[in-house]
Amino acid sequence: MNAEEVYLGLGANLGNPKETFEKALGKLSDFASIEKVSKLYKSAPYGFSDQPPFINAAVKITTTLVPEILLLELQSIEKQLGKKIICENGPRIIDIDLLLYGKISMCLKNLTIPHPEILVRDFVLLPLNDLNPQLSHPAWAPKTLKFALSGLQKKYVDENPETWEIQY
Repeated sequence: MNAEEVYLGLGANLGNPKETFEKALGKLSDFASIEKVSKLYKSAPYGFSDQPPFINAAVKITTTLVPEILLLELQSIEKQLGKKIICENGPRIIDIDLLLYGKISMCLKNLTIPHPEILVRDFVLLPLNDLNPQLSHPAWAPKTLKFALSGLQKKYVDENPETWEIQY
């Protein structure tokens, strides 16, 4: 199978998110080539608001793993790094979302590609925009990330977000 271009979202608000993301990237490199990592963005919690702010990032990888197997590997990394689900949209040490997988659109019981919330969450769009503002997907045609971000009312990330770089 040919390697596919994949975009992942990372989020955390417990422990040291930057350190946790760097560990996750190390584990990702076991089965994927890390092409590019966005800046880290600090954002207000989504959904359950009585929790610390989140740190969010996006990662562009290439991999030969099919989406279902890739999801299992991502869930394994989350578990290895100590993820425990306290409540939906609640505090977490790591969350790794499979956002885009090539041009594939699919909807399974536990996996929807593209991720259904990409175009309405600024804390996902901003990091993805760092990676490729002209990125598009057949499910969004003709929108690009840059276009989607320009029309989105930013709710969670400040206009001039505090950002940090990550090492990979």
